Amino acid sequence: MRIGVPREIKNREYRVGMTPMGVRELVEQGHQVQVEQGAGVAAGFGDQAYEQAGAVLVDDPRSVFSWADLIVKVKEPQPNECGWLSADQVLFTYLHLAADRALTDALLASGCTAIGYETVTDAHGGLPLLAPMSEVAGRMAVQAGAHCLEKAQGGRGVLLGGVPGVSPARVLVIGGGVVGENAVRVALGMGARVVLLDKSLPRLRQLDERFNGALTTLYSTTENIEQQLAQADLVIGAVLLPGAAAPKLVTRGMLASMQPGAVLVDVAIDQGGCFETSHPTTHDDPVFEEEGVVHYCVANMPGAVARTATLALTNATLPYVEQLAAYGWRHALQDVPGFAAGLNIHSRRVTCAGVAEAFDLPQVTPAQVLGSA
Repeated sequence: MRIGVPREIKNREYRVGMTPMGVRELVEQGHQVQVEQGAGVAAGFGDQAYEQAGAVLVDDPRSVFSWADLIVKVKEPQPNECGWLSADQVLFTYLHLAADRALTDALLASGCTAIGYETVTDAHGGLPLLAPMSEVAGRMAVQAGAHCLEKAQGGRGVLLGGVPGVSPARVLVIGGGVVGENAVRVALGMGARVVLLDKSLPRLRQLDERFNGALTTLYSTTENIEQQLAQADLVIGAVLLPGAAAPKLVTRGMLASMQPGAVLVDVAIDQGGCFETSHPTTHDDPVFEEEGVVHYCVANMPGAVARTATLALTNATLPYVEQLAAYGWRHALQDVPGFAAGLNIHSRRVTCAGVAEAFDLPQVTPAQVLGSA
């Protein structure tokens, strides 16, 4: 199969869809790989490394798109890239379509088959291709939030871990999934007092045991959210509904109870955000203030740690790319447990329930698409 790896062009996106190690594995299996020049430089992977791995380097991104059967990326295609996709191509990347109607329409118009990393499941119902970036984002959320709490950044001027004789900051984590657990790990490690809210009692029990009582866990209700917001210095939104828009758990009205200069970090912003006042920001301009509260809503947070993130992502995605390349997308989605859940769009039809619901669009299920082979 012909596999293309273009350079990412989203604002401050330094990751790349495939490492030289991944390219080498694919080439040794008999596949052809084209990589856009400079695609991996920001992540520490030079063009020479890709050439040594067996890739062909090209200087025009349109050449990558027009040549490849399978496009492997990191972030959703930008508007001009959508125009380069065609009906006989497979796109494999993060999509987060439920938060972006324009992108959904553009991919539908292209006719391509779009498979989203974030909705692929495993045999146990986990999200194996979202998990590595959730780990990165959860850990980064705390360090970003700690920086935003500094007075020069508009925050309250609070040190996360405090000092002897001075109380540490209070951190509220909403959501006990992979992002939430990793945020808790770093926040506790920095000496903060941490409360986590979640709807799953088994998950709360698991996290309570994992952190040996250092973490305070609470069942997530509107009342508990309101009470904890009033005390929090830093709030991390870590809520996920796979493939669907994130629920707005913190309303604008709730911000009135928060302390001026408190910080919200919305890790769910790719899916529309879990704070009503959130909107996507960039690494160039990461924060804004609403109702006296600092908001950090960078939509591609892991892009700032591009080398770590690229290595972690390729570790997870490579086995799936190998299946797509060896057997074609239909057989790969049929044969690998949970892979079919990643199908978001095929032949100008929405195949992801969360996307169809977000935009009131008709849906054809992945099972129906695969059954029509």
